[in-house]
Amino acid sequence: MRTLTPLHQLAAEQKSAEVTDWAARISWVVGLLLFIALVYWLMRQGWKWRGSLQSDLPELTAAPDGLAGETALLTLTGRYHASTTAGQWLDRIVAHGLGARSRAELTLTARGLDVRRPGATDFFIPAEDLREARLDKALAGKVLPEGGLLIITWAHGGTLIDSGFRSDRAAEHPAWVEAVDHLTSTTEGTAR
Repeated sequence: MRTLTPLHQLAAEQKSAEVTDWAARISWVVGLLLFIALVYWLMRQGWKWRGSLQSDLPELTAAPDGLAGETALLTLTGRYHASTTAGQWLDRIVAHGLGARSRAELTLTARGLDVRRPGATDFFIPAEDLREARLDKALAGKVLPEGGLLIITWAHGGTLIDSGFRSDRAAEHPAWVEAVDHLTSTTEGTAR
């Protein structure tokens, strides 16, 4: 008869413990799923609460009739990222669908900026409500390389709003800043 060395004896004793407590494991998984559902529900309630706090913001302006036949100064295809209170890059506005990210088609005319968003609310910013355009890197939690976002500041119902867009061709952004700023200076000159 062969004697076992301590190493062989140790190897012979080690084996995996059998899983016998399935109820405890299933209850942990169910508890984790319920926790995830609770966090999701709380986030959704927070979004609704933010929308109710911003309920004093008037409905968005629709594009005026005859705008389609007007000469476009610039067009842009890209993404709409968010709108925030001007100067407050984390204070997202969610009222009237402004919090929903989407594809966007922008058309700048002498009458204003037409924003078409498939799957989200379209809106129009009259030229007299446009304030400025600039390049930035962050808006409502979205951070991109320097100059990666086109930010257009506009007035709506007594509130200044920053809306962020990113063109499919980022090289278009400086032309947009120049065109919007030119339009706002022209509009301000005629309003005086």
